[in-house]
Amino acid sequence: MEIVLDDAYFMKKALQEAETAFDNGEIPVGAVIVVQGRIIARAHNQTEQLNDVTAHAEMLAITSAANFLGGKYLHDCTLYVTLEPCQMCAGALYWSQIPRVVFGAYDPQRGYAATGTQLHPKTKIEGGILEKEAAAMLKKFFIQKRNLN
Repeated sequence: MEIVLDDAYFMKKALQEAETAFDNGEIPVGAVIVVQGRIIARAHNQTEQLNDVTAHAEMLAITSAANFLGGKYLHDCTLYVTLEPCQMCAGALYWSQIPRVVFGAYDPQRGYAATGTQLHPKTKIEGGILEKEAAAMLKKFFIQKRNLN
């Protein structure tokens, strides 16, 4: 059986990161950064664990990828993230000059599009990849959180 390294494959890897966040009591968002079909960075939300509001999956993945590549620009990379990036993460993605962002679930209230934030003009963005799976995990997390309070 041949493994196809397509958007769904890499989004499944981001969903695995989101599951780790979920298991750790974090909002379940996961991210991977890929270059030439190879994952060079993996991350999940760690805002509670690190007591840091900037510790979003995308921010941590950007830092990890930049360290791996030895430079601040993520040329030739693709970010796969389970939730539409927020304004802060979109700003970081802008400055990283990443050429492609693929996300799962849309965030109509806090996503970059709702806030009017721009990505780099050369960045291509595609949303809705494994959207149902990503949205279901987020919904489950917030239902559990409400029931605990």
